[in-house]
Amino acid sequence: MPPASSRGRKRHIAVDTNGPLLMVHLTPADISDSAGGQMILDATRKRWSWVKHLFADGAYDRAMLMDKAAFLDFSVEIIWRSAGAKGFEVLPCRWVVERTLGCMIRWRRLVRHYEQRVDVSEAMIHMVMGSLMLRRNAHP
Repeated sequence: MPPASSRGRKRHIAVDTNGPLLMVHLTPADISDSAGGQMILDATRKRWSWVKHLFADGAYDRAMLMDKAAFLDFSVEIIWRSAGAKGFEVLPCRWVVERTLGCMIRWRRLVRHYEQRVDVSEAMIHMVMGSLMLRRNAHP
């Protein structure tokens, strides 16, 4: 039986307000969302120093993540589902990330984790998003 960390992966992504991918980080499934979010915060600050405001899913609301965001001079707004909601609910700002993930899933190689290495899987995500951006720019 494979170790628990190789059974699945989580995709932590940062996208622009229009949906293009800014940052992607894959972690084993047993890593918490907060730890993955901290990695995304570090990478985003290094690459895009002018980004100030971020929106995050409710799973990322942890004290350590919020402390890290404050240390890196980010303003993080957590988007929560309403308490009485049943089933699917469109959340403000969160739908942009879901749309980007949905575009990635249309590519067969990203539906399942076919790649053994994490860096190859991240490269496939970058290739898919680059292809989508080329298509959007070619046919506005």
